[in-house]
Amino acid sequence: MSTPTPPTAKPFAATVLGAPRIGPDRELKRAIEGYWAGRISAEGLAGTAADLRRRSWQELAAAGLDSIPVNTFSYYDQVLDTAVMLDALPDRVAGIDDPLDRYFAAARGNAEVTPLEMTKWFDTNYHYLVPEIAPTTQFRLRPEKVLAEIAQARGTGIDPRPVVVGPITFLALAKAVDGGPEPLSRIDDVVSCYFELIDRLVDAGVEWVQFDEPALVTDIADGLPELAADVYGRLSAVTRRPAILVATYFGDPGAALGALARTAVEAIAVDLIEGSVEAVAAVPELANKLVVAGVVDGRNIWRTDLDAALATLGSLLGSAGDLAVSTSCSTLHVPYSLAPEAGLDDNLRGWLAFAAEKYTEVATLASALRNGRESQAAAFDASRAALATRATDPRLADAGVRTRLAACTDADITRTAAATRLAQQQEHLNLPPLPTTTIGSYPQTSAIRLARAALRSGDIDDAEYVRRMHAEIADVVALQERIGLDVLVHGEPERNDMVQYFAEQLDGFFATANGWVQSYGTRCVRPPILYGDVARPAPMTVDWITFAQSLTTKPVKGMLTGPVTILAWSFVRNDQPLADSANQIALAIRDETVDLEKAGVAIIQVDEPALRELLPLRNADKSAYLDWAVKAFRLSTSGVADTTQVHTHLCYSEFGEVIGAIAALDADVTSIEAARSHMEVLDDLNQVGFANGVGPGVYDIHSPRVPGAEEIRDSLTSALKAVDAQRLWVNPDCGLKTRNTDEVTESLTNMVAAAQAARTALG
Repeated sequence: MSTPTPPTAKPFAATVLGAPRIGPDRELKRAIEGYWAGRISAEGLAGTAADLRRRSWQELAAAGLDSIPVNTFSYYDQVLDTAVMLDALPDRVAGIDDPLDRYFAAARGNAEVTPLEMTKWFDTNYHYLVPEIAPTTQFRLRPEKVLAEIAQARGTGIDPRPVVVGPITFLALAKAVDGGPEPLSRIDDVVSCYFELIDRLVDAGVEWVQFDEPALVTDIADGLPELAADVYGRLSAVTRRPAILVATYFGDPGAALGALARTAVEAIAVDLIEGSVEAVAAVPELANKLVVAGVVDGRNIWRTDLDAALATLGSLLGSAGDLAVSTSCSTLHVPYSLAPEAGLDDNLRGWLAFAAEKYTEVATLASALRNGRESQAAAFDASRAALATRATDPRLADAGVRTRLAACTDADITRTAAATRLAQQQEHLNLPPLPTTTIGSYPQTSAIRLARAALRSGDIDDAEYVRRMHAEIADVVALQERIGLDVLVHGEPERNDMVQYFAEQLDGFFATANGWVQSYGTRCVRPPILYGDVARPAPMTVDWITFAQSLTTKPVKGMLTGPVTILAWSFVRNDQPLADSANQIALAIRDETVDLEKAGVAIIQVDEPALRELLPLRNADKSAYLDWAVKAFRLSTSGVADTTQVHTHLCYSEFGEVIGAIAALDADVTSIEAARSHMEVLDDLNQVGFANGVGPGVYDIHSPRVPGAEEIRDSLTSALKAVDAQRLWVNPDCGLKTRNTDEVTESLTNMVAAAQAARTALG
């Protein structure tokens, strides 16, 4: 058989699997939101995007990488981009003529259409839009975006390697709708488009194409290794095509690695942070492949141990035909650069590497692999020195924290039976049936942002900042009173982020100044860095909540973030088990719940939206994770009396796999995202015997559309078919931080009206 590799497709030595795209100063976020608001034209948005792409490619080339990924840019999400490429957007957006507006309608909805469901990208804090496969879905190739970025890269002097979500991962992450078939049953239809794509890439002069297949490191569906062998056996049998790199990441591909290696694809990327060298060495067919070795961590921020990484690379030399150095996955998951971080002490700075520093590490290792360690002696010396300071820094081992944790017993994670608690809480709170509430945050107004900026710059002092935040809290409490909500919140105006706010007040964390990463669309977060043992020096929320409670006779919830979510949405230390870090955080949150209760707060919400997010990708590892995750939550919430009602909130996830763990959290009330999935989660909860209070989200806050009272009433009617009225709470899907006040007021007014109508119907 003739070789499918074009003569010009030579192996490369140093690359990354993808790069951040939001902009080092969040330029893309501002441009997109400006377009949505009508302040920026489509042409202006396209200009900002083109500039960001060019700068990113040039940075990668300047760092010394010899293969540059393109088509990793996105206005919102790479899975949504793939749906567009396959002409597989839902029928409900088909009537929108403008392609960009159609794209954003699928992503976030508008006044007329609902968006695609959104959930987590494997076990990361990035969110993707879930493709919908209906009986009417007809796949057709629409490669304009890919080809345009290839052309731009060539015009910039870059030889591009386009990156596309692979056909298996695209369908494995999709959902069937309207009675459609299991998405993976459509694999032949989708692969036909990929045949056409690789032909078009040859016409564009592309030498290498990267197909991302992280689904192959999971148990998301049966028969994935066999499917990989079939799909890539067929694609690699085409003689007129670019060389193919199949990228697996976030774990060990297991049997899929051998299946891919036995096809004619030229290269396979393996994650050697989450996977193992032994798995690579066990596949003899890799001896004639380019192995792209992910020895630099693409999703955490710790400096690479260059000596250990080079040793790993050296051990692979006998297993691979050629060897390239790479990040373990796209650096989409880490901030752009350490350069703006002026607040780091010397030790901590030495332990870290953001995206720009990781590019240098990749190039350094590639050079050392070719030319010997001595060619990069200074870099290796710096790596060793940084590791030495990390091993001896006293902040990484607090004897008091460790002694307290070692003394914990089962009694510290156990409360009285839920039914007993519920009776006491109902007597204490005297709430109506179908009580209405919100999840926590209210819109972050311009006044809030200006006050926060003025405090940072020194233009106002702490006392003035508190005065302004008290005014915001008073406005939010008054708004909720006017709307008629039953259980209020203080609105969280003082919080920049639900994790960062707490990290800034806990020992063992560092909050960056500009460490932004994309969570979804234009939503950016600054994950704090968990580098040492965790302790709470002082109360963190008590003053804010008690001030809000002083303004109303209705109960105001104390709002906290749970230990698993703080862990998941931080860059976590990699020198101890995750469970140990989770339990240290749990003790700090436990102290806060006890202090809130002492201050007279009757309802305390401890949010765990990331419970599903950290779930391991292999079935064999899931039980152990859920065990320690549940125990950490219960450690944080079991220090209060039975009369204190504990709430939790979960969102952004498919919950089926963790439904038993949700019940095991033993929260008195669980609010849960349900609007986009049409209350499906309630049936799952009933199947595991969930008997506590539940608040399935009755409208989607991630969309700008305002739901009518009748629409919300329909959601409540569906919920009441699955949940007894005495257990059902009425609330939105998530916090309201990203919405504006007019949207919130109208939506909540409709929600309260729907709840009141439902109460009347119940008699």
